[in-house]
Amino acid sequence: MKIALIGYGKMGKMIESIAKARGHNIVCIIDVNNLQDFDSEAFASADVAIEFTAPQAAYGNYLKAFEKNVKVVSGSTGWMKEHGDDVRRMCTEEGKTLFWASNFSIGVAIFSAVNRYLAKIMNGFSQYDVTMEETHHIHKLDHPSGTAITLAEEIIENIDRKESWSLGKLTDPDGNTTVEHTPEAQELSIDSIRRDEVPGIHTVTYNSEADLISITHDAHSRQGFALGAVLAAEYTANHNGLLTISDMFKF
Repeated sequence: MKIALIGYGKMGKMIESIAKARGHNIVCIIDVNNLQDFDSEAFASADVAIEFTAPQAAYGNYLKAFEKNVKVVSGSTGWMKEHGDDVRRMCTEEGKTLFWASNFSIGVAIFSAVNRYLAKIMNGFSQYDVTMEETHHIHKLDHPSGTAITLAEEIIENIDRKESWSLGKLTDPDGNTTVEHTPEAQELSIDSIRRDEVPGIHTVTYNSEADLISITHDAHSRQGFALGAVLAAEYTANHNGLLTISDMFKF
């Protein structure tokens, strides 16, 4: 398969390594210094482009790829609120293809399935309040993480007493903690911590006077995310429309 990379940071380089190891050909690499290569024959020849960039750049990158009829796999977050409806229209009415996930880790996909199932069970036990904490490396600018937001939305869909999520406490790289918001009873509070070089830790906690139940996904490295992105590209090459992890993993 011919793959183009959009974004060539740590994640892009790891994706390149894994894709080559799985027998794929990297035909084009686009970063901030060569955006003109979106118009190259090499980019247009790609079966799939894998995009990991900044939130403010992602939507524009999709449009440039779609112009060349190149399918896109993307892990960029932060664009959905403003451009989600437009992307859905392009994928459902105009024949474009985007596989988007806030997290491509196979482990997170399994964790997400457990999260949904546990939330369905806990909907019947109102004595438990649910909260979340996510921890990431100091270079991550957005908070809460896209993965935390996705997990929170899954909980909200399955627990009637929660209507929305909110950022609770934010702990910055210096260790200073700020209370961003004191949640109402109907809000699911997400605490964010930025520390060292942590690839990503997400914990969902159900707490009552009697006991506490928690589930955690702790990423050891970015390798799981990169492998998942390549697997998504392999899936996307043979599928069309707006695709997600739940399309690729049926659980």
